[in-house]
Amino acid sequence: MIIYPSPIFGPVHSRRLGLSLGINLQPGDGKLCSFDCIYCECGFNSDHRTRSRRPTRQEVADSLKQKLQEMASAGRCPDVLTFAGNGEPTLHPDFPAIINDTLLLRDELAPDAKVSVLSNSTQIHRPEIREALMRIDNNILKLDTVDEAYINMVDRPCGTHYYVHRIIADMELFEGHLVIQSMFMKGVTTSGDTDNTSDRYVLPWLEALRRIRPREVMVYTIDRETPDNHLEKATPKELNRIRDLVLAEGIPCSVSY
Repeated sequence: MIIYPSPIFGPVHSRRLGLSLGINLQPGDGKLCSFDCIYCECGFNSDHRTRSRRPTRQEVADSLKQKLQEMASAGRCPDVLTFAGNGEPTLHPDFPAIINDTLLLRDELAPDAKVSVLSNSTQIHRPEIREALMRIDNNILKLDTVDEAYINMVDRPCGTHYYVHRIIADMELFEGHLVIQSMFMKGVTTSGDTDNTSDRYVLPWLEALRRIRPREVMVYTIDRETPDNHLEKATPKELNRIRDLVLAEGIPCSVSY
């Protein structure tokens, strides 16, 4: 499993985003997330309890500034500044202010870089989170399926207040300023069959995309070690079929195999 340094890590080469400088708003010694996905590259929440605090707003800004100055001096600026790491970035209490700081530093030190946030969508009901995400270049929100039972088995929301249809309604509020990222995979675990590549799951998900009208959809499958070792990659044929269904709706769609 991968536990990322905090608050800055990389740069790393992202399958979807290019040369990415990571910004991790969670502690560097463990994982804090509102999901506990069985495919998460950081492992299960219970296996990586944190003992340190989150980085402060000032620590994030100072570390980001130093790293961007180093990269600029080396002539190697990032393509993207990506909020990701050891859990859900929008859980940080200063997330909107950190976005403001990041945009200012980007404009000063890496003006060609995009700012991206990889989010599981659990905090987008909060107006201040939506406003912050509207200001960035790539607002990348997770929607693996619209089936509540599947979400509870695979994404495993923490707490009792996750309702996928409310998430979809909140996604509509972005009025197209979002990218949907969806994981497709297979494998039978102790909790059940995780195959979400069939029409049973894909067609209702496609109907949600019609409502949300995202700027783009990113379809992907497992790339790294997963905490549940029964999981399998979706095949290129299966992913291509899903991509083609999205494209037929007039929505741009990329695939990572």
